[in-house]
Amino acid sequence: MFLHNATGTSVAVSGRLPYRPAALNPSTILTMLVAPSLLSANFGQLDAEIEMLNTSEADWYHLDVMDGVFVPNISFGFPVMEAIAKIARRPLDVHLMTVAPEKYVERVARLGAKVMNVHYEACTHLHRTLQEIRAAGMQTAVTLNPHTPVEVLCDVLEDVDVAMLMGVNPGFGGQKFIPHTLAKTERLRRFIDANGLATQIEIDGGVNRETAPQLLAAGADILVAGSAVFKAADPQAEISHYKHLA
Repeated sequence: MFLHNATGTSVAVSGRLPYRPAALNPSTILTMLVAPSLLSANFGQLDAEIEMLNTSEADWYHLDVMDGVFVPNISFGFPVMEAIAKIARRPLDVHLMTVAPEKYVERVARLGAKVMNVHYEACTHLHRTLQEIRAAGMQTAVTLNPHTPVEVLCDVLEDVDVAMLMGVNPGFGGQKFIPHTLAKTERLRRFIDANGLATQIEIDGGVNRETAPQLLAAGADILVAGSAVFKAADPQAEISHYKHLA
């Protein structure tokens, strides 16, 4: 399959090539951003879990909000996120796995969130929602479920700060990584680079010590790690491992 870049040139976006953009070399590659998912934290000791993250090399805190409608599970809502925001010392990456996420733009902004992440599949008017998120002072992020091709983003990607690909079907933590995510990451990376965009690629689901290096090679910028971090013997060391993959 081909997409057209800003100059009208056709850009191949199919196939799998383990690469980083040619313009980058080992001396200029930035370190991977790591966003531990609090969905996998021990909610009975949430204060302690966040304090552990506050002294780690984590870059963002990833908050998975599930409504039991868009995904078959319910996680947590604004009261929990407000409590987290009061003690978190890293930016919040709020991932809404909900129907009608546009209804919550202002409330997410009031949390002080850095990123508001909505699902392509949940937004009837995605471009409008992205504009509202940016107007509220947050970075825009769009997530694609495993069955959704990256090509659906070609007409809005210039308005997207972070494009997130689900490495599992959303709704539950601890699932096995879907290998096809690597091919999707590579296709998306090619299109971003061919168009000179600054969009970052984030991966959520199935991230572990085996898949993380593959995702880095495919072009990912940000890894969401839940079970891999919070079930590790030393969560801070696990975060550091992903942080320094490059």
